[in-house]
Amino acid sequence: MAELTFWTGTMDAGKSTLALQTDHNHAARGRIGRLFTCQDRAGDATVSSRLGLTRTAVEVAPDFDFWRYTVDALTRGARIDYFVCDEAQFYEPQQIDALAKVVDELQIDVFCFGILTDFRTRLFPGAARLVELADRTEVLQVQTLCWCGERATHNARTENGVMITEGEVIVVGDVAAPAETEVSYEVLCRQHHRRGMTAARARAVSLVSEPLPFG
Repeated sequence: MAELTFWTGTMDAGKSTLALQTDHNHAARGRIGRLFTCQDRAGDATVSSRLGLTRTAVEVAPDFDFWRYTVDALTRGARIDYFVCDEAQFYEPQQIDALAKVVDELQIDVFCFGILTDFRTRLFPGAARLVELADRTEVLQVQTLCWCGERATHNARTENGVMITEGEVIVVGDVAAPAETEVSYEVLCRQHHRRGMTAARARAVSLVSEPLPFG
């Protein structure tokens, strides 16, 4: 039976690396798949890993219809054994519903990879729908660490070095930000996310002589 699987973790946990590895492993066994992404930091229609790996993919716009895409491809004689869907937290809930339908009705495996919560600690709608529908939800075992050395559980967004908790949900990381606003991301433990204590702020207030080189 085909399955809908959701692999999740914080930033830097290796989700895109695992997505590319999953695609490689299945292709190496003669299976034929399609690679999808949305709002990747490297640009449209690209799956990129922080390790430097990249692959061309289908960009999932808000109006992209997975069911129609799949049916059209199969009608034209294409073979599809699996989908690998990166940055799935950015998909619309109805797109997750369509992926579940692809699994159930067409027996195509779907492997989704994405972050569970945004910088405000709220569930992404796409990720929430995946948790509701997936046959399995797996947490990546690669442990990311807060600057303090504890396990990181939350994603933080900073602007000009200051952690923020309001604003646009989707601001792609690793982008060339305008000179007047430097936007970056950092992973933190719950305690330091709750306090708004980033590595830069910890250095500034001298809580530690030098934050550990983690994160």
